[in-house]
Amino acid sequence: MLSEYRNFFYFTVKKKCIRNSTFVNLIALFPFFVLNSHQLIVRNLGLADYAGTYSEMQDFTRGRQHQTVDEFWLLQHNAIYTQGYSCSQVPLLPTKIPVFSTDRGGQLTFHGPGQLIVYLLIDINRRKQGVRNLVNAIESAVIATLRHFGINGTTKPNAPGVYVNEKKIASLGIRVRRGCTYHGLSLNVDMDTAPFEAIDVCGFQNLEVTTMRELGIKCGLDEVGLCCTETLAAELDYRQITYTKDTGIQ
Repeated sequence: MLSEYRNFFYFTVKKKCIRNSTFVNLIALFPFFVLNSHQLIVRNLGLADYAGTYSEMQDFTRGRQHQTVDEFWLLQHNAIYTQGYSCSQVPLLPTKIPVFSTDRGGQLTFHGPGQLIVYLLIDINRRKQGVRNLVNAIESAVIATLRHFGINGTTKPNAPGVYVNEKKIASLGIRVRRGCTYHGLSLNVDMDTAPFEAIDVCGFQNLEVTTMRELGIKCGLDEVGLCCTETLAAELDYRQITYTKDTGIQ
């Protein structure tokens, strides 16, 4: 298959009379571009500190090259509120839970144990993919994951995320830097939702949240994470997936 791509590219470019060092370099690198646009590394990081993970995402994105393979990071965080870059909201009630300001989009939300986090470190320039298209793919993958477990999820216009019976079950927040994304999605699997009561969830007053457990689904984060990863990878046309051997999410 790669030889067919290579020959097609060679003759297409040759017809345009591009015969210089740039042409030679493109011929040499083109198969690598084809491979990397369909390759994916999935890292299971377990229970991870938010500030450290945030810094690692930034470092990864800042240091990646055109040939860097895209990655999904699966994890959960200790209890923490996070703000989007344009968010000035703080918890409405007294709380000992820390608030962390980030550079993602969106408003104020809560992360805690029992919530599946999937961070998407993707080169959307290389994939020729727009942010809106990516958001649609993430929402579709979450809906498909919920459907696999017998839950009917939906989306709302002008309110990113996934909802069940008008309650929010999954949130999205993406940052794009130099054509590459980080941050991602959170899916409430089996978590304490009480801290959400102290905030206007994602900037919406009186918006309630729910969990898969509350909807009668008893399953672990590993099971949900694997289903969500495979569904999202299919939505984004990743064909070669490598899973790391990190400790599974408990």
